[in-house]
Amino acid sequence: MFEVMFTLFAIVIVGFVAGKLGYLGSEFDRQLSRLVINITCPALILSSSMAGELPDRQYILPLLGISALTYVVLTAAALGLSRILTRKITDRGIVAFALVFGNVGFMGYPVVASIFGHQAVFYAAVLNVVNTFAVFTIGTMMITGGEGSDRERFSKKVLYSTPMFSAYLSMLIVALGIDNIPGFVSQPLTMIGNITVPAALLIIGSSMSQLPLRAFMGNVTVYATTLCRLLILPIGVLYFCRFLGFDPFVTGINTVVIAMPVATYGTILCLKYDRDTTLIAEVTFITTLLSMLTIPLIVCML
Repeated sequence: MFEVMFTLFAIVIVGFVAGKLGYLGSEFDRQLSRLVINITCPALILSSSMAGELPDRQYILPLLGISALTYVVLTAAALGLSRILTRKITDRGIVAFALVFGNVGFMGYPVVASIFGHQAVFYAAVLNVVNTFAVFTIGTMMITGGEGSDRERFSKKVLYSTPMFSAYLSMLIVALGIDNIPGFVSQPLTMIGNITVPAALLIIGSSMSQLPLRAFMGNVTVYATTLCRLLILPIGVLYFCRFLGFDPFVTGINTVVIAMPVATYGTILCLKYDRDTTLIAEVTFITTLLSMLTIPLIVCML
């Protein structure tokens, strides 16, 4: 597990160095983020539902249900906590995003596989369907909305965007149990989707390379958000799901997914909508680093 976490963090460092050397930069990062959101990420979402035979279908609906309930609870908690964690109105949406959305697609898959086995990646992909829907609806409104005078209204076009369309199609494949997707369809999608993880992590590293040195030390808001993101909320979700009587296997995967560091989509969406990336990049950096310690702790509680 440590190897997985360290490998992903190492890619962020490569992006940081590339940014410092001028290979990556603000305009290139913005174009690359558009490529990730509109092409490689949708391919990753689709390919996750096309790999190999379908695992036990009895877990599909419980996973969708527990995921939907989890994001409702997390959203409500984040909206309240964001008012406590920062006094800056313009930062509340970013803090709320950081509290709700973990790095499911980029880091969740390999970590879940290392804990529960390769077949569990499919179940993580089912959870990621709801996560993807929430990122590009609730998450977009958090990043663009806030409570400032420059509030950008939510566009219904997000519901028909490429990432959302791929999420709908992936959900349909799962619901219908389609497991005979031809290789000439699944393999190109898999190859394109595989670009997503390194590209997104490189973008994070490049964004961090533009921050002042003191930003890497974090601040009270960053560390308070990190504590909630990596420990308080995952533990709360774990005991909440146990209280409701969800299957231990389903609860375990859902908890590990929620325990991921801040989603890289936060930085990407800030770039796309011309928002300041300083806070989201800082909290993404700190949570990614400290998750190498907190995820094993969460796993010990399962």
